[in-house]
Amino acid sequence: MNYLSLIDKYYGNYPQLREVLVTHSRQVADRALRIIDAHPEWTNGEGANGECLVDRQFVEEAAMLHDIGIIFCDAPKIYCRGSHKYIEHGFLGAELLRAEGYPKHALVAERHTGTGITIEQVEREELPIPERDYCPQSLEEKIICYADKFYSKSHLGEEVDINKIKYNIWKYGHAAYVRWQELVDLCGEQL
Repeated sequence: MNYLSLIDKYYGNYPQLREVLVTHSRQVADRALRIIDAHPEWTNGEGANGECLVDRQFVEEAAMLHDIGIIFCDAPKIYCRGSHKYIEHGFLGAELLRAEGYPKHALVAERHTGTGITIEQVEREELPIPERDYCPQSLEEKIICYADKFYSKSHLGEEVDINKIKYNIWKYGHAAYVRWQELVDLCGEQL
């Protein structure tokens, strides 16, 4: 897969937005790859049937495409001029990726927001997305979801302070914070 060609197909006429997407996504991908490299047991065939638990190439591709749906959203500060609410970007990006023939990549786009969105949250908050669970399931999805929290599209090139990440996650309640701590433990970074 050539993820830049896919990005250019949708973002080629929007250079400022493309720059935001590619810069942010590269930061997320680089962190995800560093995490994978720190866990050789995930890539050396130590799974139950001798399979690798993480496909490094897939993680890079999916990290580069996890936010492809922002083009459909209304977020002028980052040059998004669409009509949808920002909370919809994961779901909309997943639809785009499925239409392009990338169903596994679509799951990453769909499940990376926050520490995941539960069906209870969708119902309780009346979110404008289909009622289902949007929490990361696979190890690859969890790594990308975690790495994404460290980079903002509105402050490109900067890493988000860990205390700000915790504060932002805590706003969504205890369950979201528990999911965050599970991601921290899984990825094993010293924060």
